[in-house]
Amino acid sequence: MQDRPGYRQAIQNGAFRHGKMVFVSGPRQVGKTTLARLLGQDYERTDYHTWDDPTFRRLWAKDPKALVPAAVGKRSLLILDELHKAPRWKTHLKALFDLRGASADILVTGSARMDVFRRGGDSLVGRYFPLRLHPFSMGEILQDTLPPAQLVAALGRKQPGDPKLLDRLLDFGGFPEPFLKQDPEFTVLWRRSRGERLVREDLRDLTHAHDLSSIETMSALIPERVGSPFSLQSLTEDLGVAYATARRWLGWLGSVYVIHLVPPYAKTLARALRKQPKAYLWDWSEVPDRGARFENLVAGHLRKACDAWTDTGKGTFELFYVRDKEKREVDFLITSNRKPWLLAESKLSDKAPSPALGHFARVLRPALTVQLIAAPGVHDFFDVEGAPAYVVSADRFLRLLP
Repeated sequence: MQDRPGYRQAIQNGAFRHGKMVFVSGPRQVGKTTLARLLGQDYERTDYHTWDDPTFRRLWAKDPKALVPAAVGKRSLLILDELHKAPRWKTHLKALFDLRGASADILVTGSARMDVFRRGGDSLVGRYFPLRLHPFSMGEILQDTLPPAQLVAALGRKQPGDPKLLDRLLDFGGFPEPFLKQDPEFTVLWRRSRGERLVREDLRDLTHAHDLSSIETMSALIPERVGSPFSLQSLTEDLGVAYATARRWLGWLGSVYVIHLVPPYAKTLARALRKQPKAYLWDWSEVPDRGARFENLVAGHLRKACDAWTDTGKGTFELFYVRDKEKREVDFLITSNRKPWLLAESKLSDKAPSPALGHFARVLRPALTVQLIAAPGVHDFFDVEGAPAYVVSADRFLRLLP
């Protein structure tokens, strides 16, 4: 699988059709450049430029609008890769779009640094739509997804499953190269190379940090902590650094897509845990414990669904977990426009509904409650005070998400 039709459709129909630029951000090696080149197949003319090319840097500094000729015939596609590395890139891009936006569709791709700098100012407001690119998921691979409004009804019917695909994603993760090759030795080497570049290149460029070896050590300690409320104090003791330093480093690791944090939900819970987030890896295949790795895979799928639905105008979707001071906990809660919508617990094989899941379903009243298990062939209904809830195999549910 190389094509990514869901993202292509979101770019063409959601942005270009309305005369907007698109900013595609996402982890290193997730397929941003490949997606851009796939989009180019839909145009008679495509111009691809990367900031790593000295010729392009000279042209950009001299006259950016020369990249797009005045409109003659059909629109072309202009791809600008890693443009966020350019000085005053937003100012020059604004001028290019204002002068030549009627002649070409403009796609800007970049890593975390672009996403950080994109938020630092408003000179481009109203001229672009953001799109966050994620690793492969079951739904994207099988191309059998549903919009959020149809998910509740869909769970009322038995859904087909694909346990082999779930196992493949668990073993190799969702990043294109290791997933497609399915080679354990290649995956180990790829993971090591990517990790070194994330810290030694991306993090250095973003933060100008000097103690990179200690940040690498922090990154190596996180996989063992996946799935539990994240104790930053414990991590500071292991690393021998100040709390403020560790907190800053954790934010940096999020900025370069090593981890993503899931905060606790507390809006309508009187005795909710309010501070400690849970940390998950973008490459869940790095998590050594299989139960925690499965939970991380579910977290990745739910995060991707929230971003995809939000980026394509389905609403504002956010991911949390739920825990109260009595230590009752449910792994995930998705809110839709700030209201509880999907409550989800992950288990390797336990078919008995979690008592905490039932408790928080009664308190929060989400539209959908599910317990996702790694074991195949399960799709059972249970009742929560008249509201439908399900224990369902993850491969049957996750395939419905983007």
